[in-house]
Amino acid sequence: MDAPQEPRWLDAEEAQAWLALASTLIRLPSALDEQLRRDAGIGHFEYQVLAKLSQVPDRTLRMSVLAVQTEGSLPRLSQVVARLEQRGWVRRTPDPTDGRYTLATLTDEGWAKVAEAAPGHVDEVRRLVFDPLTRAQSRQLREINRRIMRAIDPDERSLDS
Repeated sequence: MDAPQEPRWLDAEEAQAWLALASTLIRLPSALDEQLRRDAGIGHFEYQVLAKLSQVPDRTLRMSVLAVQTEGSLPRLSQVVARLEQRGWVRRTPDPTDGRYTLATLTDEGWAKVAEAAPGHVDEVRRLVFDPLTRAQSRQLREINRRIMRAIDPDERSLDS
């Protein structure tokens, strides 16, 4: 039986980079969620759902596709869409082409809500992420994130856009 290999420990520079990234991954979503709750009365994930639906033809997606595009599980998405539906911002209907699927459609009221929330959200993203960076650093950030995402999911095609 082979002896276990020694872990490839992070060096000091890598450890600092990792801790900075881990902190950002935890704190940035909280900061964005806080701004949206304060200014628009919705959470970040709710906003992501409304925003994704606002960007597609007919403002409609299958729930399974919407779950992938919002990086959420189908059960989590179902709970959030149920809340959005109660507010009149999303409507769920069976997919007429295949009744096994459910469609989520952004209503006119939902469109108005995302249009109301978007300016403040974009301002906060700009303030927290892009204002501290140069243009070159923004391009580096994009490339760094693409490389990390390719390592996480080599089959992901949306990274090339």
